[in-house]
Amino acid sequence: MTTCAYVTSAGPEGHDDESGPMVAAWQESGIGGRVERWDDPAVDWSAYDAVVVRSVWDYIFRREEFLTWARGVESVTRLLNPYAVLESNTDKTYLRDLGVPTVPTHWTSEGLPDWPEYVVKPAVSGGARDTTRTADRAEAMALAAALEAAGRTPMVQPYLDMVEAEGETSLLYFNGRLSHTVRRSPMLAHGAGPEDDARAQLRTPAPDQVELAEKVLTAVPHVLLYARIDLVRLSSGAPAVIEVELTEPYLFLSHEPSAPANFARALRELL
Repeated sequence: MTTCAYVTSAGPEGHDDESGPMVAAWQESGIGGRVERWDDPAVDWSAYDAVVVRSVWDYIFRREEFLTWARGVESVTRLLNPYAVLESNTDKTYLRDLGVPTVPTHWTSEGLPDWPEYVVKPAVSGGARDTTRTADRAEAMALAAALEAAGRTPMVQPYLDMVEAEGETSLLYFNGRLSHTVRRSPMLAHGAGPEDDARAQLRTPAPDQVELAEKVLTAVPHVLLYARIDLVRLSSGAPAVIEVELTEPYLFLSHEPSAPANFARALRELL
């Protein structure tokens, strides 16, 4: 039987409520699955036919160590998504090179545009960690400068009022096929809490959202087992990419009953 590792992280950052349904779906499709911690030195990665990177949410604290691990794994077995994807996608400066509409982003602490509100965050981050929303331009500059002083690349973006009404739209693709789409609550809305990120509803994406998401997939020169394309609408109403999640996205499997089987089918195709 083909056997694959489902890779997660250790400790509180490693909590993953999708590993059980996912591995069960693999087994139903004839793929043996085992959950492994990416930084467990006892694991023999070469024993697996493929290693599937999933909830490695602690990589943001030790990105170079994680990438060294990924490079080593790819030297002995199939890594999904591939190392080149993980290297690029774990630093959000990839947004500069997508060649599709993205949320306007200023990449330094100097010369900030005059926006009503700002969102400041580091280019290597996850789950809105170290992210601040402010209407004070001087504060936004100071926050960006502090990130630079710490050796981190700042991202300064306008806060989009449209997100308050519409939220973020996440399109989930497995091996290039759209599996399902969810509307996510805006994490930086006033009164939002950490639990709001997991709050989502299935939705049917608009044609312009699907068109943009598939342009993003076309722009990635690698085969992707999974991709989550996060979109928002600008004040003009046009969709724009806020993030392309190709490393450790939450997949909202519980929202779409067929999603685990869709993922398992995609994995079998790539194997």
